[in-house]
Order: sequence, then C-alpha cells, then structure tokens
Amino acid sequence: MRRNATLSCTLLVLLAGTLAVAGPGDRMRERPSGRDRGAAVQQAPGRQTLSYGTDPLQQLDFWPAQNGDKRAPLVVFVHGGGWKHGSKDNASGPWKAPHYTGLGYAYASLNYRLVPASTVEDQAADVANALKYLITDAARLGFDPARIVIMGHSAGAHLVALVGTDEQYLKRAGLSFANVAGVLPIDGAAYDVPRQMSTSGRFMSETYLQAFGSDPDRQRALSPTLHAQAPNAPAFLIIHVQRPDGVAQSKELEAVLKQAGTRVERHDFPGTGLRGHAEINRRLGDPDYAATPVVDRWLSAVFGRR
Repeated sequence: MRRNATLSCTLLVLLAGTLAVAGPGDRMRERPSGRDRGAAVQQAPGRQTLSYGTDPLQQLDFWPAQNGDKRAPLVVFVHGGGWKHGSKDNASGPWKAPHYTGLGYAYASLNYRLVPASTVEDQAADVANALKYLITDAARLGFDPARIVIMGHSAGAHLVALVGTDEQYLKRAGLSFANVAGVLPIDGAAYDVPRQMSTSGRFMSETYLQAFGSDPDRQRALSPTLHAQAPNAPAFLIIHVQRPDGVAQSKELEAVLKQAGTRVERHDFPGTGLRGHAEINRRLGDPDYAATPVVDRWLSAVFGRR
C-alpha cells in the first residue's frame, strides 16, 4: 500500500508539467534534467511579478522583449498540474522565457486559482482576466496588444483551448476572439471531457471527477472540442507526444477546428507516458528540442514575421 501511495504522489507531481519534487503546501521546485542541468539556460532579464486580481493566486510574471521593442508580440503561458497543482514559478520549464524574449517577443506566465477551492470555470475566467489586465497595461509594459498568443500545457492546454473556442470567458472580461492571435495547446487530453473521462484509467479518474464533476452538461460545456464550431480564435497549433489519449483528443480537436474553417496545424513528437508529457513542456524553447523550431515558425507566421 505504501509503495502504491508513493507512486501516485510521484505521478501527480509529474502532471504539474515538469520534473519536480514536492514541497510544503503542494508547492514544487524544478528538478533539472538532461540539458537543463548546469549553466546551459540563460535567465531572461527584466521580470516583473504583477497581480491581475485580488486572490493571491491571481498573479503573473512578465518579461519584456530582450531587443527593447516596445511593440513586441506577446506569448502568454498557462501552466498545467491537473487543475489542482502547479505554479508559474516551476511549471513553465527553464527555456521559454529566455527563448521567446530572445526572439523579440514579450513573455508572460500565469498563475490561476486551483481546484477544489475554485472551479475550472474560474480558471478559464482567470486566463481571460489576465489577458485583459495585460492588454490594458500594454503601453507601460511594452508590447503590441494586437499580437498575443496563448499557450498552455496539460491542464493549461485545456484552459487555453477552452478560452480559444468558447468566447464567453473573453466576453466577460471585455474581450473577444479578436484579442487573441493564436492558441497553442501543448500535450493536452481533456478537449472532449466526457470522452476523456469515459476512457481514463483509475489514476486520473479522480482528478477528472474533481475538476469536471459528474454532470454531463457541465462536462460538455467545459469541452473545447464541443465548442470548436465557428467562431474560434483565428489560429491554432496543437502539439503533443505519443500518449494515446492525447493523440486521439488532439486529432479530434484538429478535425472539428478544420471543419469550422479555423486555421489549425497539429504536430506530434517523440515521447511516451508522463515522462514524454513533461518533456515537451520542459524543453520547449530548447534549440535542440524538435518542437522548438516548429513552434517558432508558427509564431512567426501568426505574428506576421515571415
């Protein structure tokens, strides 16, 4: 029994989107792996930590573009963690901030309120409200509010896909799909929540039940694939590794977006299980990782930098 409990705890930590070790109060710190060790990753300068709401978890980190461009595009990252764990401080990986700011983009990484104290609906609202906060303060922060991409990993992939297909969250924040240039879900799976819950193993079933409940109508309402008929955010890039549920759900989301006439690309990369799931997030931005140039090319096109 003790061995099974230990294994479950380890897997939950991996679901936070990076190889991590648990600390007090479910906070985690990154444990470097492979190229992440040592001095290979440079720190991005100029970070500001800002509050976009009154809850302590309604915070974000913002980095300006390293080239000083005050009209730089903005990449916004939403962390994973099974909707109940994770943090901007450890779940974005070490490469994204220095890589994207080095390309001439501004970069932000969000915290959001967590289940069970808050709901998944609250989390989607937090993503939209954080965007509203950033857009309102764009002139001071120094980025172009007309060129924003939202990306997210795991549970964060679900949240950005939901915000990019169900416009109610943006509208409640005073925004619309016109305020989002593109959406980039990274190795998500719960794009069709009822289908995901019906096929999930015992380990994840409690996580999905806690996040989405047992009401089929609510589960459908929180399913990006079931909202992906037009209109949607203008462009999607769906990336994933070789986890069967992630592959199937990503393909289904791609198909419905295409049927709606939404510009969408989908690319898969090596990696299996939770290790692959963590790696695609942790190493995105690493120039030696296969997904990095694919994402860079797509961002350049979406931002109009061909």
